Amino acid sequence: MDEGKGFRLETESLRILGDAVERLGAGFASLPPIGGPGADLDAIGRVLDEVCVRLHDNYPYFHPLYAGQMLAPPHPVARLAYALAMWINPNNHALDGGRASSRMEKEAVAEIARMVGWDAHLGHLCGGGTMANLEALWVGKCLRPGATVLASSQAHYTHSRISAVLGLPFEAIPCDRRGRMDVPALEARLRTGDVGMVVATMGTTAVGAVDPLPQILALRDRHGFRLHADAAYGGYFGLASGLDDDARAAYDRLADADSVVIDPHKHGLQPYGCGCVLFKDPSVGRLYRHDSPYTYFSSAELHLGEISLECSRPGAAAVALWATQRLLPLVRCGEFAAGLDRSLAAARQLWATVAADPRYVTPFAPELDIVVFAPRAATATQASARARRIFDAAARRGLHLALADLPVAFFEGVAPGMAFDRDTITCLRSVLMKAEHADWVARIAAVLDEATGEVPDA
Repeated sequence: MDEGKGFRLETESLRILGDAVERLGAGFASLPPIGGPGADLDAIGRVLDEVCVRLHDNYPYFHPLYAGQMLAPPHPVARLAYALAMWINPNNHALDGGRASSRMEKEAVAEIARMVGWDAHLGHLCGGGTMANLEALWVGKCLRPGATVLASSQAHYTHSRISAVLGLPFEAIPCDRRGRMDVPALEARLRTGDVGMVVATMGTTAVGAVDPLPQILALRDRHGFRLHADAAYGGYFGLASGLDDDARAAYDRLADADSVVIDPHKHGLQPYGCGCVLFKDPSVGRLYRHDSPYTYFSSAELHLGEISLECSRPGAAAVALWATQRLLPLVRCGEFAAGLDRSLAAARQLWATVAADPRYVTPFAPELDIVVFAPRAATATQASARARRIFDAAARRGLHLALADLPVAFFEGVAPGMAFDRDTITCLRSVLMKAEHADWVARIAAVLDEATGEVPDA
């Protein structure tokens, strides 16, 4: 952390990109020339100047003082590989449009599957977690038409929305006081029958809670539902060394799920959008079968469009992911895993700071890298209003957090004297998903302290 110099975006890698573009072009040197750039470079420069001005109207998502939503900069190798691929702009729907990038996608997805614990699998990249979860639930519908989908009340809202799109009944299962699916409540609902799929969330987007996968799998053995693991946010944390016992036990059973979704554009250091859906049983590929009269003739090899609901998809996303995993393999105790452990450590350090401060109340220690806490106040309404004022005061000082409405049940027993005059409390929420956050927790805590001091108790 160097505070003696003004911040500058990293530009040294542009030289690497220039050299790589020259090498890429050399591979096509036998083609006849097509003349100049075909564009007015001065005009392009003027437009890019305008783009820069417009992009200043953003929060600094790339900086450690941005600790709000789930936004992080792509790794430089991902950014460069993506840009390099754009000189070709491959389409990974069919091998005709993305021969090399399709193979790179298959290799990168296979590495993610091995991280889960699968050698045999069916999977591909897609635009993000929403589309990936749609495919997983669609497969579930094909196998169990009309059966109910269950997910926790803290699961991502897309599951209820996707179920509606697919015409499937959806029900939310209550959570325990740590934001994890309540197993007794799930068991009670399963006894009534007609459940086709249960979604276990491996890292909820509000608090980073990890559903108790071993207990849910035990219920699957008795009730025969399909188990989908939505690990869009937390999917990579199985590589981390610093998980608590409950989270470790859950990740150790991830390979027993029927399908898994992971978003490389979160902790996988990728540009948006890059999601990944995986199926344990490769035979579900038969559900995707379709005819295309013009697309799949270039090769008898599997075209990714034959196992995907999406058609055109950016091959550049696959190239970026492949390059990142080439540089940072998905192995325990490796450099990539060390970054996850630094995020875990940062979250626990910040949580310990706010838990020791009598001005805050925090419902539980973080399982992953998300910390939630609320100001102490006489009522939930007052705590919520004060949280919003602290949020604004921190932003004025350059620290960008987020807000989350959490059930008051999370705070029972940890907020003595607070009257729960509403169903939820608006909390401050910090997502410490950048490895660099480990070096900035003290600065974040200091700014938070100043912002809280500015806001009166009532």
